[in-house]
Amino acid sequence: MSDADADPARIAVRIRGRVQGVGFRYAAIAEARRLGITGWVRNTHDGDVELVAEGDADRLRRLVTWCRTGPPGARVTQVEHLWRPFAGEFDAFRLRP
Repeated sequence: MSDADADPARIAVRIRGRVQGVGFRYAAIAEARRLGITGWVRNTHDGDVELVAEGDADRLRRLVTWCRTGPPGARVTQVEHLWRPFAGEFDAFRLRP
């Protein structure tokens, strides 16, 4: 891992497809915790899932890769992500209402 990848970063991700009612949020929490990432995940009113995560850039990339498939039962059609400056705002990865 390069020094650039070890720098803390933040990413906002929007996942579209059949991603609600299939355990996507809970699987995302487990994956983020496994990767040592902090942040949150929630369902949106329009049927998508969104998450905001902080951690080192390589681990955030791995989370985005995971989001492209998600848990069994999910049918992801699109993943959009936007890199943001690290804010150090979170102490764990949680479900957000």
